Amino acid sequence: MTDSSDEPAWKQRAVERSIKTAKLRAEQRVQRFLDAAQAIITEKGTTEFTVQEVVDRSRQSLRSFYLQFDGKHELLLALFEDALNKAAAQIRAAAQAEDDPVEQLHVATTLLFELSRPDPTAKRPLFSDFAPQLLITHPTEVRIAHAPLITLFAELMADAADAGRVKSTIGIRRLAAMTMQTVMFIAQSSEPESSDSHPISADEVWEFCSQGFLHH
Repeated sequence: MTDSSDEPAWKQRAVERSIKTAKLRAEQRVQRFLDAAQAIITEKGTTEFTVQEVVDRSRQSLRSFYLQFDGKHELLLALFEDALNKAAAQIRAAAQAEDDPVEQLHVATTLLFELSRPDPTAKRPLFSDFAPQLLITHPTEVRIAHAPLITLFAELMADAADAGRVKSTIGIRRLAAMTMQTVMFIAQSSEPESSDSHPISADEVWEFCSQGFLHH
């Protein structure tokens, strides 16, 4: 068997370029499927669509779809992960606008709450329809999808701990996960605003959570 290190340098470079090009094309095909599915979801306001609809919208082949995804469930999971990645990036950017580590946590917590609240005017079936089902049927996949958010909150809490503001004896990452889950659960289970109700506010959620881990 020939060791790859024995290959001429020009051949190694050619193979590397070929692999890089194939990877780029695959990523572009995946993105076209994701964009097509997202457009359909936005139009319909539901995740009830067929793989063929996505294939037709993307102007790609059914064969190409199944080379990238096992099926509709994996496509929806990819969209769900992508949405959570974007949410984490949005929260990180907002938090970094503050200098104080506790205020960064405050901003991150309240923004996560607002992003997680049900919005009847926003068509977000990935979160209102797909995510609750996913939590029951594929809890491991949900945990993996939430990893960027947990990592972000763990980093913010670690900064606050370094500043001597965190008093909890619980490990930072576990504390971050518990806080994040609490915020999201309260947000998703809160009643929509109406004239005769007083829904829980983002600041109330922050006060409740921060009492558990901050020195006051």
